[in-house]
Amino acid sequence: MGVIDLAAFREDVGGSGPVCVRGGGTHWDVGGSDAGARSVPAPEGIEAFEPAEMTVTVGAGTTVEALGAALAEHGQEVAIDGPHGSTVGGALMVGRSPLRRGRLGEVADVLLQADCVGADGAAFTAGGPTVKNVTGYDLPRLLVGSLGTLALVGRVILRTRPLPEAFAWMSGAVSAGKVVDVLYRPATVLWDGVNTTVRVEGNSQDVDEEVDRLQMLGMETSVEPVLPPEWDRWTGALPVGGVLEVGAGVVHRPDAPEPAKVPVGVRSLGERVRDSFDPTRRLNPGRDPHRVPA
Repeated sequence: MGVIDLAAFREDVGGSGPVCVRGGGTHWDVGGSDAGARSVPAPEGIEAFEPAEMTVTVGAGTTVEALGAALAEHGQEVAIDGPHGSTVGGALMVGRSPLRRGRLGEVADVLLQADCVGADGAAFTAGGPTVKNVTGYDLPRLLVGSLGTLALVGRVILRTRPLPEAFAWMSGAVSAGKVVDVLYRPATVLWDGVNTTVRVEGNSQDVDEEVDRLQMLGMETSVEPVLPPEWDRWTGALPVGGVLEVGAGVVHRPDAPEPAKVPVGVRSLGERVRDSFDPTRRLNPGRDPHRVPA
């Protein structure tokens, strides 16, 4: 662990010209493109970890895998998902909640504090190191899913959680409704139109009991499924080859979805917020958060 050099990050961003932060590039096409903006790296590394306080301070350029491995040594984790190579900052800016959101919660809940550089090149801090220290507007929630259009994030403080003692994946041709009825807060429930796949986790005894209930419904032990690469909002119809995250309103699909239809009022509000942070549109100028499906 070491001190993250935010001054160097601020100097890299500067105060003029189109600029963006590129992480692992795993979701680089989400919401648009860099539109020729100058690319700068975010700081990497874990600066501080407080297992008792359940918080970790980490550079936004740190990979999700590296952070997960470091926290796992102490029996903890964060509610951030991402494919191989994805970074903490990238995952937060895309704003995609973890597949296990039924137990981990939403990605917007994990960010306590963000040390950022604004469009004017000045550094500022959004949020605070603990929930009770945060007053005023909840800027961290506003930053999550913004695709870096409001500020460029260099360092974050994240809320951690204990790793589950045990878990199990189960699958079978059972309706998702029946599965949910016999479980308490399943981590993940997936439905492909025929089969339901579920992950249960927590205390070993509780997991064993829930597995027994699922087996009585006709489900069998399985492995974590490989989901289609694209995702979309649930509209009430499952596309061919699609998989629904039950209760989350997210559909995983093999093909790219149609751009979301954003109500005029919602887009107008979003543009006003962006105007207040970046009136000249120098931060990630080719990105549009409204195009992110979920």
